Amino acid sequence: MTSTAPLAGLKVLDFSQFLAGPYASLRLADLGADVIKVERAGTGDLSRYLYVSEVRIDGESTIFHAINRGKRSISADLRQEADREKIWALIDEADVVIQNFRPGVIERLGFGPEVVRARKPSIVYGSISGYGSGNQWQGLPGQDLLAQARSGIMWLSGGAADGPVALGLPVADILAGAALAHGILALLVRRGISGEGGLVETSLIEAICDLQFELLTTHFNDGGQPPQRPGNFPAHAYLAAPYGVYRTADGHVAIAMNSLDKLAACLSLDAPFSGLDPFRHRDAIKAELAIHLETEPTDHWIRIFVAADIWAAPVLDWKGLVESGVLQSLDMLGETTRGGQSMQMLRSPLRIDGARASTDTPAPYLGGPAPAWGRDES
Repeated sequence: MTSTAPLAGLKVLDFSQFLAGPYASLRLADLGADVIKVERAGTGDLSRYLYVSEVRIDGESTIFHAINRGKRSISADLRQEADREKIWALIDEADVVIQNFRPGVIERLGFGPEVVRARKPSIVYGSISGYGSGNQWQGLPGQDLLAQARSGIMWLSGGAADGPVALGLPVADILAGAALAHGILALLVRRGISGEGGLVETSLIEAICDLQFELLTTHFNDGGQPPQRPGNFPAHAYLAAPYGVYRTADGHVAIAMNSLDKLAACLSLDAPFSGLDPFRHRDAIKAELAIHLETEPTDHWIRIFVAADIWAAPVLDWKGLVESGVLQSLDMLGETTRGGQSMQMLRSPLRIDGARASTDTPAPYLGGPAPAWGRDES
């Protein structure tokens, strides 16, 4: 039985570039939406040329391919009246508009939410910025690392002797894009009920603060105490021993919340933690555990931990992840081809009616293929 993609027939016009906005439209495309990127004439989305390695697919960055698969592209100079009219024709046919410029930029270009919604009240308009508007940061560059720096999150990873530690991936961008997609879908549901469109807005700082909601709630209600990172084997500033990442004879193992007595029995220790508080004596307990964990290889400990229902896992690299076969069993690995080059990539994290919701068509060339809707056929 073939199921219809949930967003089949939905038309999205996406002014955004780089990661946050395009991630939102990627999620909509995976669910069946028809997404057209509006790109600057001549250059296009700058992520086409943002190389994080020497790998290029059909002359363009893997970043661009990863986040723009399944979309189409229209090249436009928004200063030219003829191109502006083409964009308005597309908006007239669209259900959703997305943008992620700094506050005020899309308004100066003439396609801000007020004028778009005045022309088409049923439109769902999604907007992402770095820091929102109406505050002292609103005009600053909205980039992932900078949002991490301002959010306080860099003081949660690493150990007590370390300086601030950045997360090694664009977490603020991806979370903001996911939040925007969430809001867009909510407004589409409302539109289906009442016919009313709407505006949904988020920002990198809002998304990355939301990621910390649990710990910020603790901070707000314990007298504003700063996080106390462990002095060794760090993993979480607020959790007691044995929580951490430890060396073994041939790798590393992660150990989560567990009974210290149960863990000591697995390690054949003679109750060495009696009378020790798991948080106040966190570093001493971890140091004792580390001595024993380094005596045997990872597989040895994992077998023991699994048998005893200890919460632990081997620390895998990407090779180990792929070789586990889990991604393959979940049908998360896809492949697409453009310009005669094939490229393996991750598919959507969603399953709809038992099947992976994902588009496997490649990222578009700049300005093509021509959009099939909102086009003057005369």
